[in-house]
Amino acid sequence: MSNGNGVTATLSNAAGAVADKAKEIGNAVSKRASGAVKSAKKTATKAKKAVGKSASKAKKAVDKRVTKAKKTLASASASAKAEVAALKKKGAGKKTAKKAAKKAAPKKAPAKKAAKKTARKAPARKAAAKKAVRKAVKKAAPKKAAKKAPAKKAGARKAARKVAKKK
Repeated sequence: MSNGNGVTATLSNAAGAVADKAKEIGNAVSKRASGAVKSAKKTATKAKKAVGKSASKAKKAVDKRVTKAKKTLASASASAKAEVAALKKKGAGKKTAKKAAKKAAPKKAPAKKAAKKTARKAPARKAAAKKAVRKAVKKAAPKKAAKKAPAKKAGARKAARKVAKKK
């Protein structure tokens, strides 16, 4: 019988063949993978360049629009300042202010007069009577004061009489 040397040689030859095949397969995989990695790197660099170009284009476009907007705002403010200066020279602002003051003054005067009249005629009255006078003044200002005031005065007189009776 044999001592097993033939079996060992066969097994070692088979193991060597398997190792060689594994090396070949590993090399093929690494070559393909390195090719894929290279192509991926190339596409990544191309994408970076494209993004950089588009970003720079967008930045330039934004800068152009911002400068245009600044120029238009500056020209608008300059024209407005010139217009204000021209109006000040003419004195238009003063005239309109004087006209507005003249128009506003007569409207306020009758309301004050009506309030003074009611205050003089009914000196001894409570807070409720004062509120009624205030309402009368508010209503009298936009409308005619002569028609509204007598009715409210009568109410104030009655309130004054009641207060006087209680004392």
